[in-house]
This record gives sequence, structure tokens and C-alpha cells, in this order.
Amino acid sequence: MAFQNKNLSVIAYANGFTLWHYAGAEALATISAGGYFNNVSSLMNTGDIVIINAGDTTGMRKITATSPNVTAAAV
Repeated sequence: MAFQNKNLSVIAYANGFTLWHYAGAEALATISAGGYFNNVSSLMNTGDIVIINAGDTTGMRKITATSPNVTAAAV
């Protein structure tokens, strides 16, 4: 399944940093793949953190955003 806006939420925001939460049925590797979050590239900033509850496990990823591309790498 592709990215779903309804599954992304802000946990905290301060000084240009956002802590996100995303829940999806896909595997963590799929959600973490480059481009998965491109639909919200205007919302995410480099250095943001996303907590991902994936279909197979839970993980944290650091965002690198160079509009329109978003990548999520292991913290």
C-alpha cells in the first residue's frame, strides 16, 4: 500500500523540529525507502524524526528532505 496522509501525525514541534508518528501495514523497509514520504515533502524538514509502527516492527528514522525528495534513514 502507498503512503496514507491519514496515518501521519505530529507528536511534537519546536524550533523548526518535528517529531512525527506514522502507522502503516507495510514492512519497515518499505516505509523507510527513499521517496515513500515524498507526498509530504513540503511538511518535513531535514533532521525531523519519524517513529514508524510498521506491519513487521517499529523503528525510528531521521528525515532528509530535499524537496521533492524525502528519505528516512536509521537513527
